Amino acid sequence: MLWRRSLLAPLAALTLVLSVSAGAGTASASAPTGTAAATPGPLAASSAGDFGAPGPYATAVEVGAITTLYYPRDIADSDRRHPVIVWGNGTNGTPLVYRDLLLHWASQGFIVAAANTPQSNLGISMRAGIDMLTRRNADPGSIFLHRVDLEHIGASGHSQGGAAAIVVGADPRIDAILPIQPGPLADINAVHVPALLLAGQKDSIVFPFLVKAFYNAADHIPAVYGELRGADHFTVVGDPGPFAAPTTAWFRAHLMGDRTARTQFFGTGCGICADTATWSDVRRNALALSVPAATL
Repeated sequence: MLWRRSLLAPLAALTLVLSVSAGAGTASASAPTGTAAATPGPLAASSAGDFGAPGPYATAVEVGAITTLYYPRDIADSDRRHPVIVWGNGTNGTPLVYRDLLLHWASQGFIVAAANTPQSNLGISMRAGIDMLTRRNADPGSIFLHRVDLEHIGASGHSQGGAAAIVVGADPRIDAILPIQPGPLADINAVHVPALLLAGQKDSIVFPFLVKAFYNAADHIPAVYGELRGADHFTVVGDPGPFAAPTTAWFRAHLMGDRTARTQFFGTGCGICADTATWSDVRRNALALSVPAATL
């Protein structure tokens, strides 16, 4: 029987009031000229497995009423189905605040469906992003026709959105979660997929011990805890810096089957475990330790 643990009481305040001036454009493109179904499978990786470097895909942005999409610009002509990442913002945040990270994932071949809501904790708008892409994947007039890999979907978010990623992790359509400095209003016992839980060593809003509480409760799934050295609660905002590489590798490992990316987290050669310059604390639970680097 799985242990059931209650998490710590809610924080008194999780306020993220951010202002970012960035030129995120709204892209439009014509519908694909053909209707041939693309195939799922690994997509082109960053050079030499440098997951923090920009990927090989030019990117585009589409701003909708509920969801903002970040995706490979030429997706209509792609010969592959592209995995999905649904994103939740921190309190009072918008996708624009996290534009650099979301575009980075899109450059790696992902379709990012970012919920526009500044109050994402329930995960409703994140799930709506999956529903919308499901419709557009079947729409003959859409550039996404047969280009969305609905069999490989991840969930991520920051702060309140990190808690939302845990909430959405109970959805049977989700294959992996990556909560970044997640707020406390979530139950990880309902999650059924691998989790990478990220904390900031100097975070004074979502303290590392709060993220460790989620990790400690996640003994029923493969779970990895990573604490980024020197990072505070806003390090991921704007230029994502040290968050870009591990988040990309996690999703490439679970949504694209990237073998090089797997070795960052699994097996005896665990890359983040050895990188003490980047990480102040890395932990892997028993189920994560049992996952070999070669397979998932």
